[in-house]
Amino acid sequence: MVKAKYQDVLDLGEQLNIQDGKVEVENGQLKVWGTAATQYEKNLLWDKIKEIGGDEPSDIMADIKVADESVYARHTVKSGETLGKIAKHYYGDAMKYKEIFEANTNILKNPDLIHPDQELVIPNL
Repeated sequence: MVKAKYQDVLDLGEQLNIQDGKVEVENGQLKVWGTAATQYEKNLLWDKIKEIGGDEPSDIMADIKVADESVYARHTVKSGETLGKIAKHYYGDAMKYKEIFEANTNILKNPDLIHPDQELVIPNL
């Protein structure tokens, strides 16, 4: 059953609170639609689809839109995080912390001084 195969994708969609979600099974193919809040969340869904079905799965069709294309993601700072750790998480490169700092100079004055619960913009690069 194709829906069961991709259940982890559907669960992730719920966890990410994908808007306008729709799921159908037609001729053995799972079809899913919805709108992710950011590009990062859309990428998470596609990564999960590829993890399950390979790079070009033929048994799933996904049309995922992005609600806010002005940013890559939004991140709420947790205790112990640094801009470098956050950059490594989103971009795979801690040195991209400078781009995150520049995108948040309205609330950050020093890249070494961030606080829990601050909402940061993670910019498109």
